[in-house]
Amino acid sequence: MTGYFPPSRQLERLPQQFFAKLVKQTQAKAATGADIINLGQGNPDLPTPPAVVERLQEAAEHPKFHKYSPFQGYPFLKQAAARFYEREYGVTLDPETEIAILPGAKTGLVELSQCLLNPGDTALLPDPGYPDYLSGTAIAGAEAVRMPLLRGNGFLPDLGMLGSDLLSRAKLMFLNYPNNPTGAGADEAFFQDTVRTAAANNICVCHDFAYGAIGFDEKKPPSFLQTPGAKDVGIEVYTLSKTFNMAGWRVAFAAGNASVISHLNLIQDHYFVSLFGAVQSAAATALDDGADDVEALRQTYQSRRKALMDALAGIGWEADAPDGSFFAWLPVPDGWSSEAFAEELLESAHVVTAPGAGFGEYGEGYVRAALLTSEDRLREAVERIGRLGLFKENE
Repeated sequence: MTGYFPPSRQLERLPQQFFAKLVKQTQAKAATGADIINLGQGNPDLPTPPAVVERLQEAAEHPKFHKYSPFQGYPFLKQAAARFYEREYGVTLDPETEIAILPGAKTGLVELSQCLLNPGDTALLPDPGYPDYLSGTAIAGAEAVRMPLLRGNGFLPDLGMLGSDLLSRAKLMFLNYPNNPTGAGADEAFFQDTVRTAAANNICVCHDFAYGAIGFDEKKPPSFLQTPGAKDVGIEVYTLSKTFNMAGWRVAFAAGNASVISHLNLIQDHYFVSLFGAVQSAAATALDDGADDVEALRQTYQSRRKALMDALAGIGWEADAPDGSFFAWLPVPDGWSSEAFAEELLESAHVVTAPGAGFGEYGEGYVRAALLTSEDRLREAVERIGRLGLFKENE
């Protein structure tokens, strides 16, 4: 008989992987032959720019890249990341001391808690927020304290309401703007307040800038690192997954405070031997030469946003248009929980959305819909939902 080896307490502390559950539910419904319109996941639907793919193909033939990569990544990728930040945000970064190459932003976000937190330490997490912030703090054995993101405050945490005792205990704060799941943006004044609060309380700020390239109505999302003093109090994590449709490539970087970058490099020395060199070469091409592709992608999402919001208005589903990201944060009808409503949409309309409760207590009352399919399919999804008669115009 096969023996059973129990997991470590570290593994037992992990929260349920929310997106894994969502995928299983979607796959089960699709297996019945239903025509599913999946607005529930954040997986870009468009291809990587051709020049980036071509560079990968060329670089893959180079014998240099068939060997182990340098543990902390090739200097040329760090230099490209520094040029990207200088060009896009006017931020000067030292490629060697202020940039760490990551095998996807998710990895870095989880590693960061292991780098900075000891068991019993306190971390501040946005609620609703990306579930893997909680995964990292759980692995570290830290206490996760949720910062409510409320519509009345523009889905920004009210730092002044956190209290001096909590702020004095906190060692790490996660932020994410443009925001997943709410689509809200942050302005320079909020980041200035964040830097002041972090400096006064010796808190490390991690700004997850995953959707930094996706802002609407000619408003470019600001980088946290543009704020005076930001590098003294934290880092920013930037992924190529959304900006360049490179989700499957697993390449990102952290930038900012040199001590935190050093810690990330150290832990990754023990976990990885960096990324395949050809992927790093292609990533550098994207960062250096991909501006036109990025603008075309942003315009695509803006057109999709309009198609979705117009269709929602047509069935009486009132919702705020997102400031950025490729998500819309949609209030559920009265009398429904977010999970029950999402299940009803899947069962009766064959439309997948992500229930807000999966992003935290303050996500209840909403579902998240992604702009990751064509305008026609977005309209069709809303038409299917409209036929369920759940909104005022259908009563």
